[in-house]
Amino acid sequence: MKTTDKSPTNALDRPQDYPRLLSEIKERIRCAQYQALKAVNKELIGLYWDIGRMIAERQEKSGWGRSVVENLSSDLRQEFPGVAGFSVQNLWYMRQFYLEYNGHEKLQPLVGEIAWTHNLVIMGKCKDPLEREFYLRMTRKFGWSKNVLIHQIDNQSYEKAMLGQTNFDKVLTPELRAQAKLAVKDEYTFDFLELGEEYGERELERALIARIEDFLRAMGGMFAFMGSQYRLEVDGKEFFIDLLLFHRRLRCLVAIELKVGEFLPEFVGKMQFYLAALDRQVRQDDENPSIGIILCKEKSRTIVEYALHNASKPIGVATYETTRTLPKALKGQLPSPQDIAHLLEDL
Repeated sequence: MKTTDKSPTNALDRPQDYPRLLSEIKERIRCAQYQALKAVNKELIGLYWDIGRMIAERQEKSGWGRSVVENLSSDLRQEFPGVAGFSVQNLWYMRQFYLEYNGHEKLQPLVGEIAWTHNLVIMGKCKDPLEREFYLRMTRKFGWSKNVLIHQIDNQSYEKAMLGQTNFDKVLTPELRAQAKLAVKDEYTFDFLELGEEYGERELERALIARIEDFLRAMGGMFAFMGSQYRLEVDGKEFFIDLLLFHRRLRCLVAIELKVGEFLPEFVGKMQFYLAALDRQVRQDDENPSIGIILCKEKSRTIVEYALHNASKPIGVATYETTRTLPKALKGQLPSPQDIAHLLEDL
């Protein structure tokens, strides 16, 4: 009698290229799932926008009071028992959502790109349209969770990104410039560190490495750790970079020098040397030019400006705090709205 073997295909029967085929199909499925989720989210935000619009328009034309929203909530939940989101509070959020974004042509397309809970956070914590645009674009670009978004807002990431001191406008291509400027803040908060009042640069370095995940998150979340005291050899002599990271979006190496004191102009020359060595010895052919970040405890913005004026390598100078301090009054120091809008366009 002839039998049919229904056992799974033996691994030996699979073509040599099978793993690659399987990987490509898996990636395509994940992409389709992601696109489907995006489409569902966009439709949901559109629904909430329309509900908010209809409530606002009826109240404007007919003078309806709060009881109408309460009745709507009760009737909608009864009609659609399996659908969440029709609570009284959420209906009021939909109305506010429509009123606050109606007429903002740049922001309206962006709100559909992120989740409703993220929209509520931005709407509640940010009032300036440019600030809202920053967090909308950054959340969309980096896929921030709700908690990460709240952390970024509380740490004034918008203000610190807009105030960042770099020479990127002069030394980077337009394709990299905006992304690089947003990757280097003016100040970082390392409040997860347990350091005394007095500590040295090596102590700071070791403490950051011990909490590497927190450190990378504080730096912006798109960095990968490459090494500490990263060794370079030039003309038979050894040199060591405090920390070496890789920025996934920029596709470039990022050298970090840690300074426990005030910024000094000579730090720029040393960093330029490190970046030149990295570009010649370490950078891959498909990677962009290396970037340097000098992290100091304090800095004079004028001295930094002078020091970076003629620097030919891309360098940013920032400060850091090891404890969370009271928010600084940074709003008045921001660039002009036109400059900020231009920067955000490239996100």
